[in-house]
Amino acid sequence: MNLPKTASVVIVGGGISGCAIAWNLAHRGVKDIVLVEKDTLSNGSTGRCGAGIRMQWGAEMNCHLAQYSVRFFENANETLEYERDIEFKQNGYLIVAANVREAAQFKKNVELQNRLGISSVYLSPQEAHKIVPIIDTSQFVAATFCPEDGHLNPFHTTEAFAQSAERLGVKIFKHTEVTGIDVSLGRIRAVETSRGRISTNTVVVAAGGWSKEIGAMAGVNIPIYVQRHQILVTEPMEPVFGPMVMGFDFNIYIQQVPHGSILMGRSDDTEPRDFRISSGWRFVEEMTKTCSRLLPALSQVNIIRQWSGHYCMTGDAQPIYGPVPEVEGMYLACGFSGHGFMLAPATGQLITDMILGEPLTIDVSNLDVGRFKRGELVFESSVV
Repeated sequence: MNLPKTASVVIVGGGISGCAIAWNLAHRGVKDIVLVEKDTLSNGSTGRCGAGIRMQWGAEMNCHLAQYSVRFFENANETLEYERDIEFKQNGYLIVAANVREAAQFKKNVELQNRLGISSVYLSPQEAHKIVPIIDTSQFVAATFCPEDGHLNPFHTTEAFAQSAERLGVKIFKHTEVTGIDVSLGRIRAVETSRGRISTNTVVVAAGGWSKEIGAMAGVNIPIYVQRHQILVTEPMEPVFGPMVMGFDFNIYIQQVPHGSILMGRSDDTEPRDFRISSGWRFVEEMTKTCSRLLPALSQVNIIRQWSGHYCMTGDAQPIYGPVPEVEGMYLACGFSGHGFMLAPATGQLITDMILGEPLTIDVSNLDVGRFKRGELVFESSVV
């Protein structure tokens, strides 16, 4: 397939966000959409993420974003007419509070979530033990649980969006690197790629950690940075727990995936802020120490591999949505800080709302790129 010389919209990035945006635009009638990806689909953060999906957040806006996305995922096989299965397993999230301060915040979170129609509950350690029998109740003071949270297959989910978008007329070009953005008189004119030039008035930057580089091509400084995040996975074992087990102060998430392996990850602010995807022993040591304390039965399970990927971070660990004021026709969908996969359906819907000039399905006007200059950051405490 030859690269078109013109397009109504060019989307940069073939991860879950870019593919969801492409599908939403096409589903709502936009023609001549081109998506370009310098490697293969899901090659960046999407294919290296933990793939957890949760509605248990502390900020109302994030609850709405997650609710929208969960409802979409529940019917995505049918909506996207995917012949395989995105493997959405809603086994819930059990989130544990390490101390009294966290427990008090969890009570407020559950009150908010319940008011918004999210079926989360506040639990004692003993009640949490009934849900995850291998957890050590002496290590935490309270917990919350939502049975509708869960886990997805990131490769199948991205492929489902991409295939459905292509059936609607979207042209997807893999191994096609953006080399320049042509801006004239303050507006987008074209995208230069390794396969040629595409004239367009609208560009969506959904390139994850590489978004800053793409923005710079148009003279735009996107306030994000890349940070390495690591995950390890164990040998498969018989089912021992169903929900994702997470702790914010514990700085851990642990999930038994459908084929039986235990997948776990954590954050570390000392991790390199660059594009390396190497792995380190310090991560393994800290990860296994916390896991063994919280879930002692896993202490003898063999680790079979680890990997790393990128979090595309912002100063408030919240995404950047929407237009760039100084460059007409440029839209941003980046800076997800580790939550881009789970919010992808909402991202696709909202960026499409903005491009079409329609009312926002969810009010994310405070997640614009200008909030950093204004000093109006939007913080969320419920993150690892």
